[in-house]
Amino acid sequence: MAKREIKQEEMIAAIDDMWQLLTDEQRELVGQHLEARRYKKNQVIYSEGETPSHLLCLLEGKVKIYRDGVGGRSQIMRVIKPVEYFGYRAYFAGGSFVTAAAAFENSVICTIPMSLIVSLVQDNNQLAMFFIKHLAIDLGISDERTVNLTQKHIRGRLAESLLFLKETYGLEEDGATISIFLSREDLANLSNMTTSNAIRTLSIFASEKLIAIDGRKIKIINEEELKKISRIG
Repeated sequence: MAKREIKQEEMIAAIDDMWQLLTDEQRELVGQHLEARRYKKNQVIYSEGETPSHLLCLLEGKVKIYRDGVGGRSQIMRVIKPVEYFGYRAYFAGGSFVTAAAAFENSVICTIPMSLIVSLVQDNNQLAMFFIKHLAIDLGISDERTVNLTQKHIRGRLAESLLFLKETYGLEEDGATISIFLSREDLANLSNMTTSNAIRTLSIFASEKLIAIDGRKIKIINEEELKKISRIG
């Protein structure tokens, strides 16, 4: 089956919150440089140490921001959902990527050259505040997760991750199944634990009837108890 063409109108609609801050002249410039890129499941979008060049906006799919650690273990730092911007912090900082990004599933990403973004920011105070706000929000989320994943015990970390995924990606039509299918390894990397610990703790949660497991699908049965476990840590 041929892949559906991503039209410019779709990309503009996706970045509407930023688009509305631009002048007509700036919109024309951005429109000339918008590009849609497709990534297959598990395909790397950028790697640690690479030089950033584009603002990335996820249009379709799901993306993980991660860092490889000692012994080949990865730590998932953030997860991206449509429509969120990412990949631009390192450019503003004048450095290389300190993390990597990959697609959780088939994804479509809209790109805009960062050289153009910087030019626009220098002439548009509202756009500058737009990126300051997004960077501040991302930093706050990162700080909170750092504390949660270093101070909580295994049960608290896994409960926090399940609730985090539910808040990020929502639930399926049944109102209980988290709308993302993660491998046990990815769930472990998100929860800062070994895969064996993630599998064991998931089984315990299932036996306690906090969740139900069907392959990679996880259904939340007792959200309040998960919140309590996460809160206690």
